[in-house]
Amino acid sequence: MKISGIFYWLFIICFPIQFLFSRDWMSFGVNTFLFALMPLIGAAAALFRKGVTVLMPGKIVITLVVASGCMATLNSVHSAESGTTSWGIWLYVVTLAGLMWEVMGFWSRVETQLNKKTGIVINLLVPLLFGGMLLYLWEMLTIGFEVPQVLLPAPSLIGVAFANSLEMLWADFQQTFLKAVLAGFFMGCVSGFVVAVLVDKVPFLQRGLLPLGNLASALPIVGVAPIMVMWFGFDWQSKAAVVVMMTFFPMLVNTLTGLKSTDRMELDLMHSYAADYWQMLLKVRLPNALPFIFNALKINSTLALIGAIVAEFFGTPIVGMGFRISTEIGRMNVDVVWASIAVAALSGSLFYALLAFLERQFTGWHPSFRVS
Repeated sequence: MKISGIFYWLFIICFPIQFLFSRDWMSFGVNTFLFALMPLIGAAAALFRKGVTVLMPGKIVITLVVASGCMATLNSVHSAESGTTSWGIWLYVVTLAGLMWEVMGFWSRVETQLNKKTGIVINLLVPLLFGGMLLYLWEMLTIGFEVPQVLLPAPSLIGVAFANSLEMLWADFQQTFLKAVLAGFFMGCVSGFVVAVLVDKVPFLQRGLLPLGNLASALPIVGVAPIMVMWFGFDWQSKAAVVVMMTFFPMLVNTLTGLKSTDRMELDLMHSYAADYWQMLLKVRLPNALPFIFNALKINSTLALIGAIVAEFFGTPIVGMGFRISTEIGRMNVDVVWASIAVAALSGSLFYALLAFLERQFTGWHPSFRVS
């Protein structure tokens, strides 16, 4: 029997058993009971109707009925007189998690190369389903077991804090990301690229500069940040300086590696055309180095955000993601802290996705992007 069949059978077998160990589902309302019943119908259809999960409509139906089961359990823990519900509900949640795993499995097995639009939707759907499952389990565990909010607030509480603090979070985003991160990222990457070209042009710089670069890249950010604050002040300029230090050397090293990756036969061909250094650089070596450069850009996109947030712990105006996290955790406003973390994670992910999109546009010829 396939693993997917085990998931379906497990849910069908445990569905009646869980009523023996739980409060009456009807006490949570008829709608909750009907929502909880839907995954049972979907599991039975998947077991006794072969090919249900092969066709696209069947995948959509199974996904919707599993989502209805999630809604039922969420309603049960939020409607219970006490936050902790009975063990039958948790048996239902465990078996439902198996169905959720199967749902993500058959969506991830969909052939995305046949239809470009369908492939884009599927590639977005699978991580959304996985993230939704994590949020669902997070909500169930924190509310159901009454976890103190100061330890781990439920996603619903974080969402409320996010909605109530939009203006404040937007100001923090502007200060940290739009000013410190983007300015430092641009200056660090551009300067790293320019120095890499100079090092490639002047070989003795490679022996003198790269060892110093490796030493500087190993400096701890918690030691550098206070110095940058003393040099450049408490505003975003000092955070941008920290970002420059963190992004300069990854760009330098990756660009040098990319410039050296050009095949010898290509260089010999350019020599036969009497091409000078700059012609070979612009027409052959730099295009070959683009995958390495974009790799450095993607690495630096995460380093820049981390560096700016950590640097704000050591002195900043009364605004910024790092300032918000450090002050609100002292006030025990953990939901606001998680809302700030969510903003940082979302902005960093979108920035990384933008760079990945640009990489695909400019380096689509690279073997890593070819369809096998």
